Amino acid sequence: MSDADARSETETDPVSPLAVDEAAELTTRIADNVERVIVGHRDAVEHILVALLSRGHLLLEDVPGVGKTMLARAVATSLDGSFNRVQFTPDLLPSDVTGVNVFNEKTREFEFQPGPVFANVVLGDEINRAPPKTQAALLEVMAEQQVTVDGRTHAVPDPFTVIATQNDVEPGQTYELPVAEIDRFAKKIRLGYPSEDEETELLGRLTGEHPIESLEPVASVHDVRRARATASGVTVREPVRAYVSRLARYTREHARLGASPRGAIALVRAAQVRAVFGGRSYVVPDDVQTEAPTVWGHRIRTESDVDGVTVVERALEDVAVE
Repeated sequence: MSDADARSETETDPVSPLAVDEAAELTTRIADNVERVIVGHRDAVEHILVALLSRGHLLLEDVPGVGKTMLARAVATSLDGSFNRVQFTPDLLPSDVTGVNVFNEKTREFEFQPGPVFANVVLGDEINRAPPKTQAALLEVMAEQQVTVDGRTHAVPDPFTVIATQNDVEPGQTYELPVAEIDRFAKKIRLGYPSEDEETELLGRLTGEHPIESLEPVASVHDVRRARATASGVTVREPVRAYVSRLARYTREHARLGASPRGAIALVRAAQVRAVFGGRSYVVPDDVQTEAPTVWGHRIRTESDVDGVTVVERALEDVAVE
């Protein structure tokens, strides 16, 4: 039996979904807790929770020093989940990410030593500093929540979310992420610099002990699995599904590479979570419109200087809700 077939009962048994209002309260509680550490990025916290509850991953593109690592760590701590950070460098090997089989002299057998991807929340810091071969080490685990080493599969913890950061300051010293990997990320966001008032408050918080050191969990990973089940059960009626399809077709007709079917699925799942945030058991077009720029913008490629987010925004303006 492979490790993927040997998940613990707590991870494989069906979970009972939370009521929608309970799931909405859970997301608010987590976001409020994260804001004890992170100042002025409520929307970014919500984007991470959307990725987490929709079984997706998030790409964070920004300059160094704006709190990307602390944000990921605060979310993991709030969930009482495990957190690992991988610093991607040009000499990082795929096995440094996924793990490797090591020969045990005592047992005379090879034993699997898990890599840092075996955590509930994994931060891939400056992922574009590593060569494509190392970046590709994340493809299987992001899609299937398992790692295959020497023909044997090893399941990662459930829930599992990758938050990868991308350095956009030194393009000459980085590698562009392949389209196949970009498409694995459910969302892409930027944090940006804090406002003057937010930075003043941040500096005040950090004059003594860092607040992350006293942050306590406000939810369990089992709560997250139940909230995921809630989101999966949110109704997406045929007119909403047709609206997503029309939006996807628009991007394909107005770009060299439009939103993929995987992207359309990711948008529907993100809209389901956004509906839960609003305390609803059904998706409305506003949920789709709120999520579309961050779910589709990074997947779209054009022949001009127009970026993917602009194509998505034009689609939202031109495609009617029927």
